[in-house]
Amino acid sequence: MGEEEAEKVELEQVSKHEEETPKDVAEEKSVIPVPVPDESSKAIVAVATPPPQPEKAKSSGGSIDRDIVLAKVAQDKKLALIKAWEDNEKTKAENNGIRPTSTQEKLEKMKAEIAEKMKNKIAEIHRIAEEKRAMVEAKKGEEILKAEELAAKFRATGKTPKRVVGCFSY
Repeated sequence: MGEEEAEKVELEQVSKHEEETPKDVAEEKSVIPVPVPDESSKAIVAVATPPPQPEKAKSSGGSIDRDIVLAKVAQDKKLALIKAWEDNEKTKAENNGIRPTSTQEKLEKMKAEIAEKMKNKIAEIHRIAEEKRAMVEAKKGEEILKAEELAAKFRATGKTPKRVVGCFSY
């Protein structure tokens, strides 16, 4: 029975000690009540509570912790470089996929425009050639009519033309 009483006394002392220890400061700040502003006052009260900071575990091996942190920083840096490279390559691939298509479309559009211009030029050349052929045909027809009229006139009068042959004319 003596042991049981000793344990009870010990438990009571531990519980009293726990009650006497102050609470964490962060817990006390978060429990502070916010004053409610009156409806008549238009002032806005902002209460900022600092974010809880994670407690850092302290170990006896300071240089080992530093090496671990530096290794993690180096690993994060490598991962960031790899991610940046990957994004850059993706962007290049997307741009290369778009550029030839747009360039190809531009070339096809230019080719179609040039072909249309060539067709228009060919049509213009054919129209001009037809006009010239018609003019030549008309001129030839006029010369034939003129020659026939002169031949008829010479036949009617019985005279010979003065210029039968250019070099032997009288």
